Amino acid sequence: MELRDIEIFLVLAEELHFGRAAERLYVSQARVSQAIAKQERRLNAVLFDRGNRRDVRLTAVGRQLRDDLLPVHASMQESLERARVAARRASNTVRVGMIPGNVHYLRGYWREFRSRHPEVELEFRHAPFTDPFAVLRAGELDVLVTWLPVEEEDLTVGPTLFVDERAVALSSDHELADQERVSVETLADFLLTSAQMPLYWGETLVPLHTPAGRLIERGPLVTDMGQLLSRISHGEVFHLLPAHSVPYWSRPDITWRPAVGLPPLPFAMIWRTDAEGDAIRSLAQVATDLGRLPVTPV
Repeated sequence: MELRDIEIFLVLAEELHFGRAAERLYVSQARVSQAIAKQERRLNAVLFDRGNRRDVRLTAVGRQLRDDLLPVHASMQESLERARVAARRASNTVRVGMIPGNVHYLRGYWREFRSRHPEVELEFRHAPFTDPFAVLRAGELDVLVTWLPVEEEDLTVGPTLFVDERAVALSSDHELADQERVSVETLADFLLTSAQMPLYWGETLVPLHTPAGRLIERGPLVTDMGQLLSRISHGEVFHLLPAHSVPYWSRPDITWRPAVGLPPLPFAMIWRTDAEGDAIRSLAQVATDLGRLPVTPV
Protein backbone atom coordinates (compact mmCIF):
# COMPACT_ATOMS: atom_id res chain seq x y z
CA MET A 1 0.00 0.00 0.00
CA GLU A 2 1.47 3.33 -1.05
CA LEU A 3 1.85 6.18 1.42
CA ARG A 4 -0.73 8.31 -0.38
CA ASP A 5 -3.27 5.47 -0.31
CA ILE A 6 -2.64 5.05 3.42
CA GLU A 7 -3.29 8.76 3.93
CA ILE A 8 -6.52 8.60 1.93
CA PHE A 9 -7.74 5.63 3.93
CA LEU A 10 -6.92 7.21 7.32
CA VAL A 11 -8.48 10.57 6.45
CA LEU A 12 -11.69 8.88 5.25
CA ALA A 13 -11.67 6.69 8.37
CA GLU A 14 -11.62 9.89 10.42
CA GLU A 15 -14.08 11.96 8.41
CA LEU A 16 -16.43 9.10 7.41
CA HIS A 17 -17.50 11.32 4.53
CA PHE A 18 -16.12 11.22 0.98
CA GLY A 19 -16.64 14.92 0.35
CA ARG A 20 -14.90 16.13 3.52
CA ALA A 21 -12.09 13.64 3.02
CA ALA A 22 -11.55 14.86 -0.53
CA GLU A 23 -11.44 18.49 0.65
CA ARG A 24 -8.84 17.72 3.31
CA LEU A 25 -6.70 15.82 0.84
CA TYR A 26 -7.11 18.39 -1.98
CA VAL A 27 -8.26 15.68 -4.38
CA SER A 28 -11.54 14.79 -6.06
CA GLN A 29 -14.12 12.47 -4.48
CA ALA A 30 -13.53 10.13 -7.40
CA ARG A 31 -9.84 9.88 -6.43
CA VAL A 32 -10.82 8.94 -2.87
CA SER A 33 -13.31 6.33 -4.12
CA GLN A 34 -10.75 4.84 -6.51
CA ALA A 35 -8.08 4.57 -3.81
CA ILE A 36 -10.43 2.84 -1.35
CA ALA A 37 -11.74 0.48 -4.03
CA LYS A 38 -8.16 -0.47 -4.96
CA GLN A 39 -7.33 -1.21 -1.32
CA GLU A 40 -10.43 -3.33 -0.90
CA ARG A 41 -9.59 -5.34 -4.01
CA ARG A 42 -6.05 -5.97 -2.75
CA LEU A 43 -7.30 -7.05 0.68
CA ASN A 44 -10.34 -8.88 -0.67
CA ALA A 45 -12.36 -7.23 2.07
CA VAL A 46 -14.81 -4.34 2.49
CA LEU A 47 -13.32 -1.50 4.54
CA PHE A 48 -16.27 0.90 4.59
CA ASP A 49 -19.99 0.26 4.83
CA ARG A 50 -21.41 2.71 2.32
CA GLY A 51 -24.85 3.41 3.79
CA ASN A 52 -25.40 6.21 1.31
CA ARG A 53 -23.28 7.85 -1.39
CA ARG A 54 -21.42 10.17 0.96
CA ASP A 55 -21.56 9.07 4.60
CA VAL A 56 -19.77 5.81 5.41
CA ARG A 57 -18.93 3.65 8.39
CA LEU A 58 -15.89 1.50 9.03
CA THR A 59 -16.40 -2.24 8.92
CA ALA A 60 -14.72 -4.49 11.46
CA VAL A 61 -11.88 -5.07 8.99
CA GLY A 62 -11.67 -1.35 8.35
CA ARG A 63 -11.40 -0.59 12.07
CA GLN A 64 -8.65 -3.18 12.47
CA LEU A 65 -6.73 -1.74 9.54
CA ARG A 66 -7.14 1.80 10.88
CA ASP A 67 -5.86 0.81 14.32
CA ASP A 68 -2.87 -0.97 12.81
CA LEU A 69 -2.00 1.79 10.36
CA LEU A 70 -2.28 4.80 12.69
CA PRO A 71 0.99 4.19 14.62
CA VAL A 72 2.75 3.05 11.44
CA HIS A 73 1.70 6.20 9.60
CA ALA A 74 2.70 8.41 12.53
CA SER A 75 6.11 6.75 12.65
CA MET A 76 6.57 7.19 8.92
CA GLN A 77 5.66 10.87 9.15
CA GLU A 78 8.14 11.37 11.99
CA SER A 79 10.87 9.62 9.99
CA LEU A 80 10.18 11.76 6.94
CA GLU A 81 10.26 14.92 9.03
CA ARG A 82 13.56 13.93 10.62
CA ALA A 83 14.95 13.31 7.13
CA ARG A 84 13.72 16.74 5.99
CA VAL A 85 15.33 18.40 9.02
CA ALA A 86 18.58 16.52 8.40
CA ALA A 87 18.54 17.55 4.75
CA ARG A 88 17.97 21.20 5.65
CA ARG A 89 20.74 21.02 8.23
CA ALA A 90 23.15 19.38 5.80
CA SER A 91 22.47 22.01 3.16
CA ASN A 92 23.16 24.73 5.76
CA THR A 93 26.34 23.22 7.19
CA VAL A 94 29.90 23.92 6.11
CA ARG A 95 32.33 21.24 7.26
CA VAL A 96 35.78 22.77 7.68
CA GLY A 97 38.84 20.51 7.89
CA MET A 98 42.04 21.47 9.71
CA ILE A 99 45.61 20.18 9.50
CA PRO A 100 46.24 19.54 12.34
CA GLY A 101 43.90 22.04 13.93
CA ASN A 102 43.83 25.83 13.89
CA VAL A 103 40.31 26.67 15.01
CA HIS A 104 41.69 28.80 17.85
CA TYR A 105 43.85 31.04 15.69
CA LEU A 106 41.15 31.47 13.07
CA ARG A 107 38.22 32.08 15.36
CA GLY A 108 37.97 35.66 14.12
CA TYR A 109 36.78 34.32 10.76
CA TRP A 110 34.36 31.85 12.32
CA ARG A 111 32.91 34.45 14.68
CA GLU A 112 32.36 36.96 11.88
CA PHE A 113 30.83 34.34 9.60
CA ARG A 114 28.36 33.26 12.29
CA SER A 115 27.46 36.88 12.89
CA ARG A 116 26.71 37.45 9.20
CA HIS A 117 25.15 34.05 8.51
CA PRO A 118 23.51 32.64 11.66
CA GLU A 119 21.45 30.28 9.52
CA VAL A 120 24.58 28.35 8.47
CA GLU A 121 26.32 25.97 10.85
CA LEU A 122 30.10 25.61 10.88
CA GLU A 123 31.34 22.14 11.73
CA PHE A 124 35.06 21.62 12.37
CA ARG A 125 36.90 18.38 11.73
CA HIS A 126 40.49 17.19 11.76
CA ALA A 127 41.61 16.40 8.23
CA PRO A 128 43.63 13.19 7.82
CA PHE A 129 47.40 13.32 8.06
CA THR A 130 47.92 11.86 4.57
CA ASP A 131 46.32 13.03 1.33
CA PRO A 132 43.67 15.33 2.80
CA PHE A 133 42.53 16.27 -0.71
CA ALA A 134 40.86 12.86 -0.88
CA VAL A 135 38.33 13.78 1.82
CA LEU A 136 37.34 16.86 -0.16
CA ARG A 137 36.86 14.78 -3.27
CA ALA A 138 34.87 12.19 -1.32
CA GLY A 139 32.51 14.89 -0.01
CA GLU A 140 33.48 14.34 3.63
CA LEU A 141 34.65 17.96 3.95
CA ASP A 142 33.41 21.13 2.29
CA VAL A 143 36.43 23.35 2.95
CA LEU A 144 40.02 22.50 3.87
CA VAL A 145 42.48 24.89 5.51
CA THR A 146 45.95 23.93 4.31
CA TRP A 147 49.26 25.25 3.11
CA LEU A 148 49.96 26.40 -0.42
CA PRO A 149 50.57 25.81 -3.21
CA VAL A 150 47.65 23.56 -4.10
CA GLU A 151 47.76 22.75 -7.79
CA GLU A 152 44.80 20.43 -8.33
CA GLU A 153 42.56 20.97 -11.36
CA ASP A 154 39.35 20.13 -9.51
CA LEU A 155 40.06 22.25 -6.42
CA THR A 156 39.59 25.99 -5.96
CA VAL A 157 42.09 27.96 -3.87
CA GLY A 158 40.43 30.67 -1.80
CA PRO A 159 41.86 33.60 0.15
CA THR A 160 45.06 33.25 2.17
CA LEU A 161 44.23 33.21 5.88
CA PHE A 162 47.67 33.50 7.45
CA VAL A 163 51.37 32.98 6.80
CA ASP A 164 53.37 30.81 9.18
CA GLU A 165 56.92 29.76 9.92
CA ARG A 166 58.01 26.18 10.55
CA ALA A 167 59.14 24.39 13.67
CA VAL A 168 61.36 21.34 14.12
CA ALA A 169 60.03 18.53 16.30
CA LEU A 170 62.73 16.38 17.88
CA SER A 171 63.24 14.11 20.85
CA SER A 172 63.80 16.00 24.09
CA ASP A 173 67.16 14.25 24.52
CA HIS A 174 68.24 14.95 20.93
CA GLU A 175 71.61 16.67 20.50
CA LEU A 176 69.86 19.67 18.91
CA ALA A 177 67.32 20.09 21.72
CA ASP A 178 69.53 22.60 23.54
CA GLN A 179 69.71 24.95 20.57
CA GLU A 180 67.35 27.92 20.50
CA ARG A 181 66.88 27.57 16.74
CA VAL A 182 67.60 24.88 14.18
CA SER A 183 68.99 25.79 10.76
CA VAL A 184 67.45 24.07 7.78
CA GLU A 185 70.98 23.14 6.71
CA THR A 186 71.23 20.96 9.82
CA LEU A 187 68.27 18.87 8.61
CA ALA A 188 70.52 17.24 6.02
CA ASP A 189 72.41 15.50 8.84
CA PHE A 190 69.37 13.58 10.10
CA LEU A 191 66.40 11.56 8.85
CA LEU A 192 63.00 13.15 8.44
CA THR A 193 59.77 11.18 8.21
CA SER A 194 57.84 10.76 5.00
CA ALA A 195 54.10 10.57 4.33
CA GLN A 196 51.83 9.75 1.44
CA MET A 197 50.78 13.03 -0.16
CA PRO A 198 51.19 14.82 -3.49
CA LEU A 199 54.94 15.23 -3.98
CA TYR A 200 54.95 18.95 -4.82
CA TRP A 201 52.69 19.70 -1.86
CA GLY A 202 54.69 17.70 0.67
CA GLU A 203 57.96 19.23 -0.52
CA THR A 204 56.61 22.68 0.24
CA LEU A 205 56.36 21.75 3.91
CA VAL A 206 59.50 19.63 4.05
CA PRO A 207 61.85 20.36 1.12
CA LEU A 208 63.99 17.67 -0.50
CA HIS A 209 67.07 19.88 -0.38
CA THR A 210 68.42 22.63 1.85
CA PRO A 211 68.99 26.08 0.35
CA ALA A 212 72.66 25.07 -0.08
CA GLY A 213 71.60 22.02 -2.10
CA ARG A 214 72.17 19.30 0.51
CA LEU A 215 69.79 16.34 0.35
CA ILE A 216 67.29 16.02 3.21
CA GLU A 217 66.81 12.28 3.48
CA ARG A 218 63.44 10.74 4.19
CA GLY A 219 62.99 8.04 6.78
CA PRO A 220 60.12 5.66 7.49
CA LEU A 221 56.62 6.28 6.17
CA VAL A 222 54.08 7.49 8.74
CA THR A 223 50.31 7.55 8.39
CA ASP A 224 49.11 9.60 11.38
CA MET A 225 50.31 12.07 14.00
CA GLY A 226 50.45 9.44 16.75
CA GLN A 227 52.89 7.36 14.72
CA LEU A 228 54.89 10.44 13.76
CA LEU A 229 55.28 11.68 17.33
CA SER A 230 56.19 8.21 18.56
CA ARG A 231 59.06 7.93 16.08
CA ILE A 232 60.25 11.44 16.97
CA SER A 233 60.10 10.65 20.69
CA HIS A 234 62.31 7.59 20.24
CA GLY A 235 64.90 9.64 18.36
CA GLU A 236 64.45 7.77 15.08
CA VAL A 237 63.62 10.88 13.07
CA PHE A 238 62.60 14.48 13.40
CA HIS A 239 60.14 16.54 11.42
CA LEU A 240 59.02 19.96 10.26
CA LEU A 241 55.55 21.23 11.05
CA PRO A 242 53.82 24.62 10.78
CA ALA A 243 54.76 26.63 13.86
CA HIS A 244 51.15 27.35 14.79
CA SER A 245 50.52 23.63 15.33
CA VAL A 246 53.06 23.31 18.15
CA PRO A 247 50.56 23.91 21.02
CA TYR A 248 48.37 21.11 19.68
CA TRP A 249 51.15 18.53 19.93
CA SER A 250 53.12 19.64 23.00
CA ARG A 251 54.35 16.77 25.19
CA PRO A 252 57.31 16.36 27.58
CA ASP A 253 59.23 13.87 25.44
CA ILE A 254 59.30 16.14 22.38
CA THR A 255 61.07 19.49 21.99
CA TRP A 256 60.04 22.10 19.44
CA ARG A 257 62.46 24.62 18.01
CA PRO A 258 61.96 27.31 15.36
CA ALA A 259 63.36 26.32 11.98
CA VAL A 260 65.33 29.02 10.19
CA GLY A 261 66.27 29.25 6.54
CA LEU A 262 62.89 28.41 5.01
CA PRO A 263 60.39 30.81 3.43
CA PRO A 264 57.09 31.48 5.23
CA LEU A 265 54.28 29.04 4.55
CA PRO A 266 50.94 30.53 3.39
CA PHE A 267 47.69 28.84 4.42
CA ALA A 268 44.40 29.20 2.57
CA MET A 269 40.91 27.75 2.21
CA ILE A 270 40.43 25.28 -0.61
CA TRP A 271 37.33 23.46 -1.80
CA ARG A 272 35.99 21.29 -4.60
CA THR A 273 35.16 23.55 -7.52
CA ASP A 274 32.04 21.62 -8.51
CA ALA A 275 30.73 21.71 -4.93
CA GLU A 276 31.02 25.47 -4.45
CA GLY A 277 27.83 27.00 -3.12
CA ASP A 278 26.57 30.16 -1.46
CA ALA A 279 27.76 29.13 2.02
CA ILE A 280 31.32 28.43 0.85
CA ARG A 281 31.42 31.67 -1.13
CA SER A 282 30.17 33.55 1.92
CA LEU A 283 32.86 32.01 4.11
CA ALA A 284 35.52 32.96 1.58
CA GLN A 285 34.12 36.50 1.44
CA VAL A 286 34.44 36.84 5.21
CA ALA A 287 38.09 35.78 4.99
CA THR A 288 38.68 38.28 2.19
CA ASP A 289 37.02 41.10 4.11
CA LEU A 290 38.94 40.45 7.34
CA GLY A 291 42.27 39.86 5.65
CA ARG A 292 45.04 37.74 7.10
CA LEU A 293 45.03 36.95 10.79
CA PRO A 294 48.15 36.66 12.98
CA VAL A 295 49.26 33.35 14.44
CA THR A 296 51.31 32.74 17.54
CA PRO A 297 54.98 31.95 16.87
CA VAL A 298 56.86 29.11 18.59
